[in-house]
Amino acid sequence: MSIDAALLIARSGLLHTQRALSNAADNVANAETEGYTRKRIVSDAVSVNGEGMGVRSLGPMRDVDTALTNEMNKRRSVKSAAELRDNVLSRINEAHGDPAKGEGLGDLVSKLHTSFVELRVDPSQVVKQQAVVLNAAQNTVTRFNDITRVVGEARQAAHDGIVQKVAQINSTLREIGLLSYNVVGRTGAGMPTADVEDKVDVALSRLSDLLEVKPIRQANGGLLLLGAGGITIPIHKEGDVFSVQDAVIAPDGFYGGSGTIPAITMSGIDVTRQLIGGTLGESITLRDQTLPRYQAELDVAATEIADRFRAEGLRLFTDTNGTVPDPNLAYAGSAQVGFANRIQVNPAVRAEIRLLRDGTETLTGPPSFTPNDVGGPAGFVTLIDRILNFAFGEKSASGASWGGFATSGLGPDGTLSSPFGSPRSIEDYSALVTASQTSDSAAATSALETAKTFSDGLEGRFNRESRVDVDSEMASLIQLQNAYAANARVMTTAQSMWTTFFESVR
Repeated sequence: MSIDAALLIARSGLLHTQRALSNAADNVANAETEGYTRKRIVSDAVSVNGEGMGVRSLGPMRDVDTALTNEMNKRRSVKSAAELRDNVLSRINEAHGDPAKGEGLGDLVSKLHTSFVELRVDPSQVVKQQAVVLNAAQNTVTRFNDITRVVGEARQAAHDGIVQKVAQINSTLREIGLLSYNVVGRTGAGMPTADVEDKVDVALSRLSDLLEVKPIRQANGGLLLLGAGGITIPIHKEGDVFSVQDAVIAPDGFYGGSGTIPAITMSGIDVTRQLIGGTLGESITLRDQTLPRYQAELDVAATEIADRFRAEGLRLFTDTNGTVPDPNLAYAGSAQVGFANRIQVNPAVRAEIRLLRDGTETLTGPPSFTPNDVGGPAGFVTLIDRILNFAFGEKSASGASWGGFATSGLGPDGTLSSPFGSPRSIEDYSALVTASQTSDSAAATSALETAKTFSDGLEGRFNRESRVDVDSEMASLIQLQNAYAANARVMTTAQSMWTTFFESVR
């Protein structure tokens, strides 16, 4: 090997080591920077006619496992959705009251039942009559009103969140589009892209919180985004990809068909059902499935309770117009929708409390019922017996069963179903509603814990493989300094050899 070749090799080694030292220093300096991944300077051996002539630096490269990153983003999407669901359902769980204190719907209906049992002992006692109306009946009504209010607020918040999340997605897609354009340009010019790719990954992680997507990296450095629902999501530097309108979500509002809830569109095409995962997908599920089902179950419970009392001769519960919905009609489009929010203790019964004993309705039967006249027997128990035997029972009359509670055809569009069978008594159904909806909250909490475990595990693995380890970088700096010193010695030696050679020929 000639002295010139030795000088060239040492010089290339010095330059490569110098770049590697600078890169290691950048790694340490950016160790806490969001999204920054460890970079390494890749070298390539240079040879001429089979003889080594040094090394060439190829620029900073990222230590990133793309498959791991994609899976991490997918799990992040699941975790974000689980966090939202847990947060919403926990508020509804609280609205159901503390079961340990007997505050659930089933408990309150049972207490109403007990109040009538106590009134049966002495129907003439005004104090017991007041206990039925002012306490047990009002507590039941208040629980219905409170839960449905929270459900309604959560459904409105879900739609408001959809509008907000669509705006965030559009903004993030524009950011990704601009960064992707930059990567393509740098790739075409042969320039380093590692730092820009870090920013792309940060933007993709934020997008994954909102919507589950799978990025496919192109050979030219560009990106193709596939939604979990099977749609290809365009990436633009300017303009919005998705569009959705604000709306007031009424109890009878629904998305699709003749519904009043606006769709999410992409280039004018409805893609609402294809937007899956992340907080956007979960918000759609909550708005269109979970919360409308809860509302329907509460409405069915309130309607059946009010109607069964009315069917025995006591219009104890009504809406603000003094009417009781017909539970035999299909739920969708009927007066049952939203009834749990409108239900109240009949003002007429409040004004004339003796009606709890005497009744409000004349029934032709069978069996027939005639209310007790004013001034009639103080010990009148006919109405109370009908309520205890039938309104709270499984039969509407001797030998005839109640029709059961609607568990399908629910929701404002009639497409939803309860996850349980139909019992016969109002106490059993009310207890099932509480148990089902509160167990959903418990399941959401459990799902969140599982999602966090998976997501945190992948985050930890990614940090170990791709984030900056300051200790490792410091050790690398020492090795690079030694390599720099070795190349410098080669150059010094070569220089000395040249000096000796020139002096010898003078």
